[in-house]
Amino acid sequence: MRLSHKAKTRRLHAPLKGGRLTLESEAETIALGERIGRRLKPGAVVLLRGELGAGKTTLARGLARGAGYRGRVSSPTFALAHVYRGKRLTLHHLDLYRVARGGDSELGLDELLADPRAAVVVEWPDAAGGAWPKDRLEVTLSHAAGGRRVVMKATGPRARTLQSSRITK
Repeated sequence: MRLSHKAKTRRLHAPLKGGRLTLESEAETIALGERIGRRLKPGAVVLLRGELGAGKTTLARGLARGAGYRGRVSSPTFALAHVYRGKRLTLHHLDLYRVARGGDSELGLDELLADPRAAVVVEWPDAAGGAWPKDRLEVTLSHAAGGRRVVMKATGPRARTLQSSRITK
């Protein structure tokens, strides 16, 4: 059964049950990222997990848009990091897929995490082991029938503002 645009919008604005949501399209994934991105503040950390093609970079595209960046957002798989300077916030976008576990010492994570004007979003964060702050939003994306399943877990007060009971404009 296909939902109307109005019904889809209502569904995206519905309360999240246990931080879980099913998205039917790339546009909905970007919209979710955008809504979270509007709430990003300097020092925020968002960790993105999921298999290849699950939508991590698509969600990051929405996060950058929500932070006020209007340029092209692509996966930093080979570059390891991209910087998006939005109107209100800089977003450091890392992809650690090609980094060996524990091989993050040369990436300058401490410097990125300490940037007073930036938030950090990381694809494949497990390569950095326990380098992440305790207060972070962890997002796991997976393929689901008809779209993507998203599970969000906030591990501190700053992250809870990103994963509020409603994802709204």
